[in-house]
Amino acid sequence: MQQVKIAAVALLAALVLCSCGAGSQPSTGGSAPDGQSSSGESAQPAGTYQKITPQQGREMIDAGGVTLVDVRTAGEYAQGHIPGAILVPNDIIASRPPEKLPDKSAPIILYCRSGSRSKQAADKLLAIGYRQVYDMGGIIDWPYDTVTGGESAPQ
Repeated sequence: MQQVKIAAVALLAALVLCSCGAGSQPSTGGSAPDGQSSSGESAQPAGTYQKITPQQGREMIDAGGVTLVDVRTAGEYAQGHIPGAILVPNDIIASRPPEKLPDKSAPIILYCRSGSRSKQAADKLLAIGYRQVYDMGGIIDWPYDTVTGGESAPQ
């Protein structure tokens, strides 16, 4: 009986911990996140980025008005990238805005290979003042067409 009580308490504690963390990721809201509130302000809290799925990213790209950014290396970009993406390697994002991303208020969708570098790039862009940053994760999860070739050197 003592073991059943201990197991029940442990299960309850695990459920409470899981439910506390469930709301920590910013939600995308509707069917296609647009990053805008009805007043035109960014819907994202300052200092956060929004994690989106490839499907949500595709909807945003198709709707227009977003900049799609590949943060991998030039070699990876040349081997295959999402059509319309510009190359801004994660390792060149620093304390100054990248030349290819002059508008800090414009919506930006980031992706890399698996999601690690896009998260790093999102954090760096937010730190230098970008306000509408979306992390789409990795191209390995992109179920749509890709293209090869393109830029051989960053910026």
